[in-house]
Amino acid sequence: MAQVETQTGEIVQVIGPTVDIRFEDRLPDILNAIQIKNTNADELVTVEVAQHLGNNVVRCVSMSLTDGLVRGMKAVDTGHPISVPVGRETLGRMFNMFGIPIDGKGDFKAEYEVGSAIFFEVQTKGLVRVKTPKEEYSV
Repeated sequence: MAQVETQTGEIVQVIGPTVDIRFEDRLPDILNAIQIKNTNADELVTVEVAQHLGNNVVRCVSMSLTDGLVRGMKAVDTGHPISVPVGRETLGRMFNMFGIPIDGKGDFKAEYEVGSAIFFEVQTKGLVRVKTPKEEYSV
């Protein structure tokens, strides 16, 4: 992926799985991934921008538990959507929704990652062709 300049915001409200974050300079794009270091649980929480509310605030939906997130915590805009690895190296592997291997076979280098720009096209032979911006893979 191209190098993207990140920016930091601050949590202003947490209600269940929704998190409101204020950014001073510019708002992240809709569907951008934002990461929050949850110091209470020693984990990284990823949220996805769902709505621009105004007053430099975005409403996000959390991809995991929000327990321990409080107002004032720093949030970093990654500058891109949540993405997963694709390519021949991924065949036979298991990943979580963030593209992190969970099968115990270690890390690997994917050819590239795909975010929300992935399309499925069903062919008459029963094959599903996954079309991505760069190339196509038959699965």
